[in-house]
Amino acid sequence: MFDFFRNRAVADVPEQKASATGKVVAWQTGGRVAWSPRDAVSLTRSGFSGNPVGFRSVKLIAEAAAALPLVLQDVEQRFETHPLLSLIKRPNPGQGRAELLEALYAQLLLSGNAYVEAVAGESGAPLELHVLRSDRMSVVPGSDGWPVAYEYAVGGAKHRFDAGGAVSPICHIKSFHPQDDHYGFSPMQAAAMALDVHTAASRWSKSLLDNAARPSGAIVYRGSDGQSQLSGDQYERLVSEIETNHSGARNAGRPMLLEGGLDWKPMGFSPSDMEFQKTKEAAAREIALAFGVPPMLLGIQGDATYANYQEANRAFYRLTVLPLATRVAAALAEWLGAHTGEDVVLAPDLDQVPALSAERDAQWARVAAADFLSVAEKRRLLGLPAVAEDGADE
Repeated sequence: MFDFFRNRAVADVPEQKASATGKVVAWQTGGRVAWSPRDAVSLTRSGFSGNPVGFRSVKLIAEAAAALPLVLQDVEQRFETHPLLSLIKRPNPGQGRAELLEALYAQLLLSGNAYVEAVAGESGAPLELHVLRSDRMSVVPGSDGWPVAYEYAVGGAKHRFDAGGAVSPICHIKSFHPQDDHYGFSPMQAAAMALDVHTAASRWSKSLLDNAARPSGAIVYRGSDGQSQLSGDQYERLVSEIETNHSGARNAGRPMLLEGGLDWKPMGFSPSDMEFQKTKEAAAREIALAFGVPPMLLGIQGDATYANYQEANRAFYRLTVLPLATRVAAALAEWLGAHTGEDVVLAPDLDQVPALSAERDAQWARVAAADFLSVAEKRRLLGLPAVAEDGADE
């Protein structure tokens, strides 16, 4: 009787434990596309540090915007010397104007957010400016939804900047984000899928190179009867001879001597292999499109949007660099003016941008030929103060 229950217990126990939904889960997720993470740190690592198109796009915009000359003026005059101009020229002991602005624009392009810290003196006027890493900064919202503080975390340490006063020590510049109230949306996020495709195509090409970029041909052994096979020793000898005498750059183009029964069949890239290069170029154009850089400026083949390089360069400054630099300069001027109590305007000096020289000459000619305008009105149209340095307004 005990043997009956013992045998039954053994028979009821399955030999292998498995969930009934295991096969379904495996089948459902087996063919899904694997995308890289979308956080700022991962995108910076894969899209900037690990992708040449993303790296060059960010560097091109940041360097061009940082190199733009800036002018400071109010309603009455344009300042040649001013404490704010001196501050921007030498923002801190470790950086100059170009380094600070380039870091500011790069942070904005990579994460959609840029943070500038003002180190104020006893009078309340800022003495130093520092660009803080956006991946270390977090916004602390208040009960009404507006930021009341900013927290900067490095490792296990945190520093809190109080933003609830009349003037915040942090200037937060962010790109428009339709689904976030506190953080901006970066071009790197919009180009994330194209970055993954471009990086995957580059890895595929590297794998081809590691495997000798696919054999240029195949050696076929038919034997006397057309069906024979090489013995183990013959196969090892043939492989060793190919690796020794016909592999590597030094043996490129070296003729191959085949013994009886061996035949050479040349091979090339299949149409599907050639499509990988087109896919890579299409992904590169999408990355450049997300950042607003004409592909022609990045050396991407197959782009005929602009007639020549000069036209592409002008469109790059007019549509990408100038809007970005104007918005950032206006935000800095408003924030720094709140510290000093001045109402000033900081903007790029379009008269000193070589890429816009043709447009500038045409605009000056049109304004100069307008006899019905006074001198003050002409100066306003050109973005100059209404009163000239000599005091003449007409």
